[in-house]
Amino acid sequence: MDTLTPTRPDVEDRTDLSAIPPYKVILLNDPVTTMEFVIRILVGLFGKDPTTAARLMWEVHSQGASHVATLPLEQAELKQEQVHRAARTEGFPFRCVIESA
Repeated sequence: MDTLTPTRPDVEDRTDLSAIPPYKVILLNDPVTTMEFVIRILVGLFGKDPTTAARLMWEVHSQGASHVATLPLEQAELKQEQVHRAARTEGFPFRCVIESA
């Protein structure tokens, strides 16, 4: 036993990932952002194949929003920031929101 590391029998050594609550990442439509940009976001940031990305882009366009991923909160927040940063870089007002699943 390592004398520098105290043991605590009351503390679990592993994290139960199933206990982490999921969050939805939802892309929102706007009248300015191009469909091509939305597809690039879906492929590049969310790892969607081009066919799925086109279907989700059309859902965003026609229904006003689309749930594109379900992730732990920190990952969902990271995706949200990546989407907003990419949109700002290209001059689009494109937005996404996260909400509890």
